[in-house]
Amino acid sequence: MTQGPTPRPLSDEALSGVLGAQRFGTLATVKRDGHPHLTTMLYSWDPGSRTVRFSTTADRVKVGHLRRDPRAALHVQGGDVWSFAVAEGEAEVSGTTTVPGDAVGRELLGMIPRAERPEDEDAFLRQLVAERRVVVRLRVNRLYGTALDIER
Repeated sequence: MTQGPTPRPLSDEALSGVLGAQRFGTLATVKRDGHPHLTTMLYSWDPGSRTVRFSTTADRVKVGHLRRDPRAALHVQGGDVWSFAVAEGEAEVSGTTTVPGDAVGRELLGMIPRAERPEDEDAFLRQLVAERRVVVRLRVNRLYGTALDIER
């Protein structure tokens, strides 16, 4: 039997590129019993500060997990099924946005690409308050992932 291609590790730059090219990934948090809790999340990647940001509501299970144990990881699929990136680190959860246009609301608005920003930002900021939104900031201290070069 012939040995097929083996996965090659991706450089930090390539891993950052995978994170920047995607918008959805699987966030893993740690449940009280130690098992992982996985959820698909829309995210924003800031390569300069090595921070992944997520918008969620204050009452979500993952928020409770992260407040108890800040360890988390984000798995992101690469451009094909043979590549991926994982961003590991410790997360912090912001306070809840309580006043339209407060710092948390502005950070949430800033996570949206400029071309996709809502036309009525004031209405959007009011909606964030009504939904009790928070920002989860995953400070990445380790990136890893691979690609598999195969002929298609």
